[in-house]
Amino acid sequence: MPMRPHPVSQAYHGLREAPDTARITRAAEEAFARTYPDLKLEPLVVVIAAYDEAGNLGAVLDEIPDEIAGVKLSSLVIDDGSTDGTTKVAQEHGVSVCTLSVNRGHGVALRLGYRIARGAGACYIATLDGDGQWDPADLPAMVRLLEEDRADFVVGSRQLGRTQNTDRFRNLGVRFFARVISILTGTRLTDTSSGLRAMRAELTGTVRQTQPQYQTSELLIGALAQGYRVAEVPTTMRERLSGTSKKGGNLFYGLRYARVIAKTWWRERRAARRTAGTAPAFRHALLAETTADDPAKTAGS
Repeated sequence: MPMRPHPVSQAYHGLREAPDTARITRAAEEAFARTYPDLKLEPLVVVIAAYDEAGNLGAVLDEIPDEIAGVKLSSLVIDDGSTDGTTKVAQEHGVSVCTLSVNRGHGVALRLGYRIARGAGACYIATLDGDGQWDPADLPAMVRLLEEDRADFVVGSRQLGRTQNTDRFRNLGVRFFARVISILTGTRLTDTSSGLRAMRAELTGTVRQTQPQYQTSELLIGALAQGYRVAEVPTTMRERLSGTSKKGGNLFYGLRYARVIAKTWWRERRAARRTAGTAPAFRHALLAETTADDPAKTAGS
């Protein structure tokens, strides 16, 4: 059955990419290349996928320094089909911005950002949301783990830190899904849906990613399955600066997030068995937790 066209004025929530996604992302990338010919980014690129965040994005960009943990950085905004001037805000702040003509999903926008960052020379990629919920001040501890070769993929965990979100259902869901993925992968995790992440750039090109919207668990499970070292550090999740979430209602979001987890886990198990005849190398992960005497203590999974 053909997919129904999705209204361009709404956030895309499909579990499969819209049929026109490849065309739209290709056009956006070609326009970006014309605007920024021979672009060279710093070793660390902070990728922000934003949809209708004109009221928040400027404050987020103002918080990002020129250097984190001794590593120079560039910011890259992917405007996922906004209609409120998000692109203009990014341009006024002097950062590179790639604009999709219509909204095609947070995951689609992030993958486009990853590809641009890798092509422009990034060694590391970090992600932030455009709503101001994640604090760039938490990134130094994450980048240091990459620089010290203690991890390949670092997640900022609100469960190890704290959250200002008072939605009990959403907070319960964070803990529940972290427990589910921990059981499935054999790796103790506390936050599998955090938007604050730092990773080696090549990881984004080798881990399979297909989800247009609910992409955080797909990238995490895929990285674990391929044996990448995954770490967590405490972070603080703040309230949105303004506006409302584009993820949809709690039940809607939770059911779809659960489907993505199950599908990704099963896909990676099948892929591993076809190529090596074994289960995925989930247990090659590490977990980094902050303690009072050691800000980056690690423990095997």
